[in-house]
Amino acid sequence: MLCAAMRAPTDRDIPAPEFPSEVEWLNAPFVRAATLMGQHAMLVEFWDFARVNSLRTLPYMKAWHERYADAGLAVLGIHSPGYSFGRDRETVARAVDRLELRHPVCLDPDFAVWQAFGVRGWPARYLFDRRGLLRWFHFGEGDYEGTERAIQETLLEIDSDLSLPEPLAPLRPEDAPDIVLDAQTADIVLPGDIERVELVRDWTEGEDYLEAADAGGAATTQFRAGSAWAVLSAGGLEEPGLYETDGTVVAEHPGLRLHGFQFTPDPATARPADDS
Repeated sequence: MLCAAMRAPTDRDIPAPEFPSEVEWLNAPFVRAATLMGQHAMLVEFWDFARVNSLRTLPYMKAWHERYADAGLAVLGIHSPGYSFGRDRETVARAVDRLELRHPVCLDPDFAVWQAFGVRGWPARYLFDRRGLLRWFHFGEGDYEGTERAIQETLLEIDSDLSLPEPLAPLRPEDAPDIVLDAQTADIVLPGDIERVELVRDWTEGEDYLEAADAGGAATTQFRAGSAWAVLSAGGLEEPGLYETDGTVVAEHPGLRLHGFQFTPDPATARPADDS
């Protein structure tokens, strides 16, 4: 699991890219970075509702919005979809509603914002101060305490009299600072990783999926991780997205699309870095 947090370079200023005028927003009519500057710090998170690592960061994002919006923090989610079904506006809007997100969410189906920020992967987090300059960035899960302390630092620069709470306690054992975990199985992306999946009956290859030709088709993978999630769409499913699995997916209807498998860390392997 990619996990890296860093303070911005001190030898040069990196300003926040402006959001393209053509992108659409949920929970807000439109957001411009320039209008937030002065009285706001800006926390930008690139995420995808169909990526389990993104979903695992959302409780922190929601909590930071609730804790610090009134103190001047603007929390912004940028939904850059990793799967074809995530390009659909209504599908993402339903996911945002289902996940009870209240902060503004930018729809980035063409990855225009992603490219402007130079993002490496999901999730990716960028914190800008009231001047619009990058102060902190983080790729992957983890270092929530470090992020929150950086948030508080930028808010105190706006108002030094703020009374701020202690950072959130870790929500999971593996979220604690300076924790290391055993390596887990790498995510499976289809159809490229088809050799890592055992198929029963007929499946056809699509843009970013395998599609079951009829009911009863199955796909199985072996894994070592805390949990496994299948990325599914179509085929009688009410909603596309993540479905927890034991490593086997069975098509109950023809047309089920399997986009891949994702895996989460095993909390039983979490240990302090000094013990590794």
